[in-house]
Amino acid sequence: MKTIKGMLLGVVLSTSLFGCDALQADARGNDNGKKGKKGAVEAASPAVAIAQKWDVPEILREVSGIVYLGNNQFACVQDEAGVIFLYNTQTGTIDRQITFAAAGDYEGIALVGNNAYVVRSDGQLFEVTNIHTSQNQVTEFPSVLTSEHNVEGLGYDQKNNRLLLAIKGQEANSATYKGVYAFDLSSKKLSKDPVFKLDLKDPLLFQKKQKSLSKVWQPSEIAIHPVSGDIYLTEASNPQLFILHQDGKIKNRFALSKSEFYKPEGIAFSPSGDLYISNEGKNDAGNILKVTLKDVR
Repeated sequence: MKTIKGMLLGVVLSTSLFGCDALQADARGNDNGKKGKKGAVEAASPAVAIAQKWDVPEILREVSGIVYLGNNQFACVQDEAGVIFLYNTQTGTIDRQITFAAAGDYEGIALVGNNAYVVRSDGQLFEVTNIHTSQNQVTEFPSVLTSEHNVEGLGYDQKNNRLLLAIKGQEANSATYKGVYAFDLSSKKLSKDPVFKLDLKDPLLFQKKQKSLSKVWQPSEIAIHPVSGDIYLTEASNPQLFILHQDGKIKNRFALSKSEFYKPEGIAFSPSGDLYISNEGKNDAGNILKVTLKDVR
């Protein structure tokens, strides 16, 4: 009897455990991706589509900033070398390299006429003239920002004749916002105060539990749409694309697929408004993606 009872008990326990596993598996399978806890993930937005993809050479595996040049070319920087790489999407090769500084953490690039500007993570700006020729002059401009700000975004604001610098790190005097600063292209000076603030408590942000409010929103690049004038901003730590109003408030937010956008570090636009996003590589090559957005208001 004990043997039969033991066998029956074993069957009941096995069935019970199998049922629990099945329920857990079913729960995982039906998860929309949004859990609202520390380990939360968010489903990628169906509004984002990839129209074209270019893998970049190994030297650009950690591509951190891009700017559209036309004629199948992008000017790119990566976060280890003080070099601008002119990458050709048609040939898949580097057409030319322009060395402008020693090794460092270079995060963004913007083009103003024939001159390029590159930002280092400590806020230092470098101007490189005549990038379409071999006659280049380099000027470095001091910054009120520091490595604690961890500057990652740099974009050209043609309407206001300035560059916009977006920080990934923390503000010294407030934990509730991250500033976007302006470098005036006439005076060649950086504003001491933000020209607008990114609200870390904005209800449109994905509410993922974080140890620090600073981790809620970590901008990796900034650019202005040449037609609409909207401000575009990426986040690489938690792949997202934001469209902002002129005052920095969120207009649209798109969660990006982590398999397609491993670390979206760069944004560029063509003059007509075609959107390009660059991604660092990990096991695969870094890349530049031509991206389309549906139902953008």
